[in-house]
Amino acid sequence: MANSDLNIAQKLTFASMLNAKANAGSIKIELFSAQFEEDMAEVPKEFIDTKNLTDSVLNFQHFKEDIKLPLIGDILERLYTSTNADFLIYSNVDIGLFPQFYLKVEEFIKSGHDAFIINRRRLQNKFNSVEQLPIIYKETGKSHPGFDCFVFRRDLFPKFKLEGICIGVPFIEISFSQNLFAYSSNFKLYDKEILTFHIGEEIFRKRAPKEYFYYNRKKFHLIEKQIKKDMKIENFPYYELNPIHRLFVWTLHPCIPIRIALQLELKRIFKKITFFST
Repeated sequence: MANSDLNIAQKLTFASMLNAKANAGSIKIELFSAQFEEDMAEVPKEFIDTKNLTDSVLNFQHFKEDIKLPLIGDILERLYTSTNADFLIYSNVDIGLFPQFYLKVEEFIKSGHDAFIINRRRLQNKFNSVEQLPIIYKETGKSHPGFDCFVFRRDLFPKFKLEGICIGVPFIEISFSQNLFAYSSNFKLYDKEILTFHIGEEIFRKRAPKEYFYYNRKKFHLIEKQIKKDMKIENFPYYELNPIHRLFVWTLHPCIPIRIALQLELKRIFKKITFFST
């Protein structure tokens, strides 16, 4: 719908991405879209449209209410095959960028990180037009615990296990981030930077019906089984905290796989004890 919250957010996102690219100096930035054929008219001319998506979650399970949600694996595959860029970025369509975004991303890459997540800032609902971007850029907003902007070196993608997870439903964030925890060499969470924004201060949004939640949860458990052996506890956010503090934070965080975190923590402790006893 023309006046829907998502439509407004999408226009703000596109405009903010173009502004961030214009402020990127000599950094080469390519902007891509992944879309169904019926959405082609919504793709800005400044973006490179990848091959139209053909599958959705509806191809893999019957639902009482049909919602054509794309699969994250399909989106990333189109990005991966459409560019030779060393680093790839995926963010939700309702996540806008501050002008310095790409400059900071390059800085994070040069610091040695092969994968990182940038948490958004939550802004008030009073912003609803592209003309308000100069005002938005002066805002600092509120922090948000969820993951929605992922940056990773391109050679990590072929290792990802995504198992038909669809976007727009819980478990997409934790599934994506677990792949980064498992397959990157030097992961970092940036949760205090003012680089991305979302219009709306809510933490949990109304999502698709429960049947989609259960679908993604089932896929998430399949992913978890596949990559558990590759998980690196050192890559978990907040690992730098003392053990008691980080376990407390991990338990409360919606995107940290606490069961795996506890198993890896116990394994680390056991190795330490074994070392000291030899």
